Amino acid sequence: MSVRTLPLLFLNLGGEMLYILDQRLRAQSIPGEKARKDEWTDVDRKRVMNDIITTMFNKKFMEELFKPQELYSKKALRTVYDRLAHASIMRLNQASMDKLYDLMTMAFKYQVLLCPRPKDILLVTFNHLDTIKDFIHDSPGILNQVDETFRQLIETYGGLSAGELQLIRQTLLIFFQDMHIRVSIFLKDKVQNSNGRFVLPISGPVPWGTEVPGLIRMFNRNGDEVKRTQFTTDGNYVAPQREGSFDLYGDRVLKLGTNMYSVSRPVETHMAGSSKNPASHAKESTVPNPLAKEELNFLARLLGGLDIKKPGGSETGFRLNLFTTDEEEEHAALTRPEELSYKVINIEAMQ
Repeated sequence: MSVRTLPLLFLNLGGEMLYILDQRLRAQSIPGEKARKDEWTDVDRKRVMNDIITTMFNKKFMEELFKPQELYSKKALRTVYDRLAHASIMRLNQASMDKLYDLMTMAFKYQVLLCPRPKDILLVTFNHLDTIKDFIHDSPGILNQVDETFRQLIETYGGLSAGELQLIRQTLLIFFQDMHIRVSIFLKDKVQNSNGRFVLPISGPVPWGTEVPGLIRMFNRNGDEVKRTQFTTDGNYVAPQREGSFDLYGDRVLKLGTNMYSVSRPVETHMAGSSKNPASHAKESTVPNPLAKEELNFLARLLGGLDIKKPGGSETGFRLNLFTTDEEEEHAALTRPEELSYKVINIEAMQ
């Protein structure tokens, strides 16, 4: 398992979270002059996005995140995102938070599966950060925070070998391997089966630096080509036009990691049959975890930089519903498998 995976996992999942929140906040916002006191406005949306991005890219938080360390459990990371999502005046109930996390994880899992080569996971990360910068383009202070993380990514991952990057990709796939949640967008686009597993394409551009399959070259002991043989393939492969930019600014070429919610359409999540098995979840939760102490220390360090903003004075927290109606949200909460319940963890991060 790679000790350099955590920053990429956190930043990409965080980017997907911001895409979803921005889409839902836009869908539920009311023009300022028409909004009641308890309704969202575009000013509220920008405030929420700024608050969450500021917290997400907190300097001390990023310093802890980029330290070489093993990946921790799904519950530990889920706790971090619970705190991050509530680092503003926005409030999500448990069912909406479940749905948000399901969408985040399945979107990034799909992107990792489709990466043409391990190094392109960096381009996926850069796409997320590029879009995040668009969210806060009029806030130079927050932009500087994101740019600093950009520089850390380039410094940390720019010099890694292909083998080290492949180990990072394998670590990510191991993290996601038991997650098979059906998402309406993926089902509609026929990139996900009814069992929650993704359909991988056998056509399209090949990874940068490789050739389109269909030709076998044979060489003698001196390295001279002596024979060529062609063969047919089932896929329709094409050579990539150019490599994506790994600089602070540039054309990433790769579209994985861009905002798929920019065109408004309803998104639903459903637990696949294999994921509803209580026994598998019970096994995960009852087996003693030898890293439990380390996980709590990890959470204490990370959560120390994630402050939940509580509404002050007469200001009330705004509730965001990730479902179409309140009734759907209530139904999801009632039918939520008990083994997925996450208890609130309160940790005092002592200096």
